[in-house]
Amino acid sequence: MVKHELQVDINHEAMLEAGMHFGHPASTLHPRMKPFLFGTRNGTQIIDLEKSGEKLKEALKFIQELTKENGVVLLVGTKIHIKKMVKEVAEECGLPYVSERWLGGTFTNFETIKKRVSHLKALEKEMAEGLLDKYTKKERAAIEKEVEGLEKRFGGIKTMEVLPQAIFICDMKKELLAIKEARHKGVKVIGLADTNIDPKLADYPIPANDDAVNSVKYILDKIKETILNSRPKKADQPDG
Repeated sequence: MVKHELQVDINHEAMLEAGMHFGHPASTLHPRMKPFLFGTRNGTQIIDLEKSGEKLKEALKFIQELTKENGVVLLVGTKIHIKKMVKEVAEECGLPYVSERWLGGTFTNFETIKKRVSHLKALEKEMAEGLLDKYTKKERAAIEKEVEGLEKRFGGIKTMEVLPQAIFICDMKKELLAIKEARHKGVKVIGLADTNIDPKLADYPIPANDDAVNSVKYILDKIKETILNSRPKKADQPDG
């Protein structure tokens, strides 16, 4: 694998403004997060942003190399205040995502999940082609309701034909099942590590506040920038 220099700028002042340094109360500290702490302020753990920056660079370098080899990262963020942002970043980057509840078996029972996705695609195709006209109004309503439910559960992974090479998790405490399934299937884990979680759950932990919108946004923006910068430019592609 050819190593490339990271082209994304990591600005500690911007990280500070985003509130990435604010952890959880001292009473909830996970012992393995101690090396990433700057100290405690008013009973709240303060994350060392120098170390956050180093770990963020490591994660972004991995994402950069993965993207250059056409690898895929699945974005996972299901908290109410960040789910829209996760979906938007994923769509801008052409990545699969989970912004609602993680469905058990998404990785470990992937073939069954793919069948449900195929069913969703088939129904959507029928709707787009006007093939639902043959049904009664009541039957059409039932099908449309089914599509809505399937879209909510599987819409973000419709393009995922095979398991991704990596998964990015916005809140590792909340998404333990996703992490467990990823590790079981050999999918690399990149995750925000707040002060209340074991950073060793991730292959690439990023010590940071996982509750503040601006903190999560800063990291998602850097991931987006890295991916978009790492893909071959259309001008470089041969004419078809």
